[in-house]
Amino acid sequence: MGTLTRRCVRAVVLACASTFAAGGAQATEGALGRPVAGTSVLSGVGIVPTEPVWIASLETVYLDGSIGGNRQVPIAGQSSLGLNGEVSLTLASLLKVWGNYGGWSLASGITLPYIWEQVTGTFAVGQLNRTTSDRVSNLYDMLFTPIEAGYHFSETDHIALSFNIWAPTGKYDVNALANASLNNWTFVPQIAYTKLVPKYGLEFDAVMSFQFYTRNSATDYQNAPLFTLDVMGLKKFANGFGMGVVMGTVQQLGNDTGPTADRLDGFVGHDFTIGPIVTYDTKVDGKHPLSASLRWVPSVTSTNRLKSTKTFMATATMVF
Repeated sequence: MGTLTRRCVRAVVLACASTFAAGGAQATEGALGRPVAGTSVLSGVGIVPTEPVWIASLETVYLDGSIGGNRQVPIAGQSSLGLNGEVSLTLASLLKVWGNYGGWSLASGITLPYIWEQVTGTFAVGQLNRTTSDRVSNLYDMLFTPIEAGYHFSETDHIALSFNIWAPTGKYDVNALANASLNNWTFVPQIAYTKLVPKYGLEFDAVMSFQFYTRNSATDYQNAPLFTLDVMGLKKFANGFGMGVVMGTVQQLGNDTGPTADRLDGFVGHDFTIGPIVTYDTKVDGKHPLSASLRWVPSVTSTNRLKSTKTFMATATMVF
């Protein structure tokens, strides 16, 4: 197995761009959307191996957040006075690296997610406010990566370009607060970069993407495009362990549109997260690279998105 393959134990690029399914979201319907800031960047994210291999990954993201009752949140075709949401999203991913062609390493992947989610909202009924909760546990929208192309400038500088598609394959109920789908297609072009500094055991990774949503036909809600950027710095040690810092942001580009969004002045949102990460790299049977990580990325600031101090992510990835 080549040097790049040994160094690159990774998942489908967007597999951990996890989602709240509370009706849609970002300062989108529901207040989160596809991405969770600080969860899309992985160790070696800009490296696509040069040799034909399979890469399997299992990831879990947990988030418990809220929007204060002084803000209205679009959800289920209505406006909630604030919102509380708790979600656990588990993603099983498989990436096939086809090999190196003309200096580019090509790959394709698929991700099957499962979501558990509980949402609580408060709605005005006449002169009174009524608090309602809903829960869902089911398969979530599938993620496809038709093409990922990696280029190796040197042994220490790598870049990966990919095009990713979220398909509305999960079950959706227009009247539910908690849903296993956003009921829209989401197209995500992405660029990832990895810089290695072997002399000092340092690694720097970054992932930048744009997300473009189709309209939710059930609620006539159109999420605006999003810009996301996650960066990470790691110090790796000879015993396989590593530690570092992850920072992430999600920025909405323009207003959401539709009857509910128009009443809320476009419901424009953004957030910023920062937190620690611990990694571990080893080999199974002495030949299959295995990488694991655990991170905590609490919100530092958030507008029209679920603000959370309890955002955790665990990953395990193996190369075959």
